[in-house]
Amino acid sequence: MNSKSILAIAAFAALASVGAQAGQAGEADLSAGPSGQIVQSQAVRTRADVQAELAQYQKAGVNPWSIRYNQLAGFHSVKTRDEVRAEYLAERNEVAAMNGEDSGSAYLAQAAAAGTRAYQGNTFAGTPSNAQ
Repeated sequence: MNSKSILAIAAFAALASVGAQAGQAGEADLSAGPSGQIVQSQAVRTRADVQAELAQYQKAGVNPWSIRYNQLAGFHSVKTRDEVRAEYLAERNEVAAMNGEDSGSAYLAQAAAAGTRAYQGNTFAGTPSNAQ
């Protein structure tokens, strides 16, 4: 090994050890930034805040960081299955056209010529759909 590689390994080890230290709230935390510079950041929450939040989740019997956490357990739809299926069937041709090779330009040209779409005048990329 030459001296440059030994120096590089030592510098990397020093940066890694500084970045691995956990800081308390109010203490400065030193870590290596994206460009390799040492940056100083401030802890936003205290250890007590995080532990209180964890205790709250444990009391509720919920762990949002778990693999088995089901965020839709309490979800209830306002539409019936038949309503959702009817919407899908009504819009699937448009979705297929928009995902097609021409990104829907032929479909939009046809719809504009037939007057079936609610477009008024020209529609440009980046124009909000509710812009008049």
